[in-house]
Amino acid sequence: MYRAPVDEIAFTLKHVCGLSDLQKTERHSELGDDLVDAIINEAGRFAAEEIAPLNSVADQHGTPLENREVTTPPGWRDLYHGWIEGGWNGLSASEEAGGQGLPQMMSAAALEMWNSGSMAFAIGPTLTMGAVEALEKHATDELKATYLEKLVSGEWMGTMNLTEPQAGSDLNALKARAERNDDGTYRVFGQKIFITYGEHDLTDNIIHLVLARLPDAPAGTRGISLFLVPKFFVNEDGSLGDRNDVHCAGVEHKLGIHGSPTCTMVFGDEGGATGWLIGEENRGLACMFTMMNNARLAVGIQGLGVAERAFQHALSYAIDRKQGKAPGDKEDGMSPIARHPDIKRTLLAMKARTQVARAICYSCAHAIDMAHVAEDAEAQKHWSERASLLTPIAKALSTDFGVEVASLGIQIHGGMGFIEETGAAQHLRDARIAPIYEGTNGIQSIDLVMRKLPLSGGEHIKGFIAELQAIADEAAATNQPDFGALAHRLTASIADLQEATDYMLNAQADGRVADALSGATPYLRIAGLALGGALLTKGALRSAEEPAVKQSERTLLARNFCETTLGETAGLKSDVLLSAEAIQAFDAEALAS
Repeated sequence: MYRAPVDEIAFTLKHVCGLSDLQKTERHSELGDDLVDAIINEAGRFAAEEIAPLNSVADQHGTPLENREVTTPPGWRDLYHGWIEGGWNGLSASEEAGGQGLPQMMSAAALEMWNSGSMAFAIGPTLTMGAVEALEKHATDELKATYLEKLVSGEWMGTMNLTEPQAGSDLNALKARAERNDDGTYRVFGQKIFITYGEHDLTDNIIHLVLARLPDAPAGTRGISLFLVPKFFVNEDGSLGDRNDVHCAGVEHKLGIHGSPTCTMVFGDEGGATGWLIGEENRGLACMFTMMNNARLAVGIQGLGVAERAFQHALSYAIDRKQGKAPGDKEDGMSPIARHPDIKRTLLAMKARTQVARAICYSCAHAIDMAHVAEDAEAQKHWSERASLLTPIAKALSTDFGVEVASLGIQIHGGMGFIEETGAAQHLRDARIAPIYEGTNGIQSIDLVMRKLPLSGGEHIKGFIAELQAIADEAAATNQPDFGALAHRLTASIADLQEATDYMLNAQADGRVADALSGATPYLRIAGLALGGALLTKGALRSAEEPAVKQSERTLLARNFCETTLGETAGLKSDVLLSAEAIQAFDAEALAS
């Protein structure tokens, strides 16, 4: 069973990732600690008692398609309506649109628990939240009046339609088209694939946000527009009218997240699906990126949520399963495997990776929130750049860690982990998509190196690294014996990050783009590991007023991660500095011939 780690979530929000900064602002001054705790506890209760019990049911049932209609798993519809009745869908939406106006940090915390309950369930509402933000920022008042309130409440759900059979990561290849109508609407034609919750029975209407090209659009991504295409038209009185010319032509059979329908959507088979322009013509990608940037953080949180669930699953099994005799165990009979040193090592690795993902995702949400409440241009620029820097790290490292933790969970289960009935395998199957969608982790690495490192002429990343070093220096200054070699190892890792960063910035300045791209993936992991070690260390430093057992646990976690996992950064730095020549010389096509 899943139990929401509400104490750890609250501590990370308040003492590691800066929630108190937001509580001091005028916009969030009413968000006291009591309210924070109440929200976290109720979100955790709902995740543990309502969502989690249906996770394996959904995995086994899937989402069958018949006569263009998708049926969601048993109990899914009641679960969803209970979720929207709790007001969870509008947690961070503006109060003007009917939401609660809470910071992204609170949404991130709740989203973690919902994903631990069931990643397949949580992904649907996540996309609706993204659609809400796109409409709030870019839609006309008329479109907002028609659609926004019911999307905020969750009465209707939203989707994001980008991918086509020939256009995955490269939207230059997008072929879906739109034609202008005399009444100001548009007719949309084309096929979209991998559309999450593109068709389902949870809500009466589904609001599709669709990228398409107009006939006179410029080539490339500068010629893409964004359209709102509802499943059903909306009458002037708000009631639903006729069906639009959009339908589901197929549902994918996937490795995991079986409870989430992944659809092939066809627009315009019967003369054209009617759509309304969001934003300006040929500026649709800018509007869609409003959804995509938040979606990337949300996918990072998916990795976190599955990691927490997989860790709890493995911990429970390790305590119950008895095999052999652990060193020093004086009890009669076999020992629980949780007492064996190698299993302890594995559980520590799982726990540390989960907490690193939590702290990084919450830190990214904090930066997004601070950019929204910043009172001057300089502060707004700083926090916007910080959010931009952290987003690819949060997405990529957290989803990589989700896969790693889920895989380690299977290992702890031994042969039983390879058997579906234990449930350990589902976590790995579910987690494996997260490093792929919303921009593969390779693309996140490219984004980090090519777009985010040069922010403010490279000054922002320098300030970021200095902040990490300040945490290492604080740890060293404590002279705390329990910290062991933590501060030394963290400082060495930060030095690896600094050297790799200098290489990347110099490579770009010298026009050696291929050299920078060759090392982008290991560079992102260096940055994520160094940041993760610093945040775990910060948690240990800020535990002084916590119960002794919590102080010890956080110190142990930070020390173990810094003394073991951070050793990877030296090898990763060598990868960044030395691998470009061999990578560029490799000819995959010649190998295949």
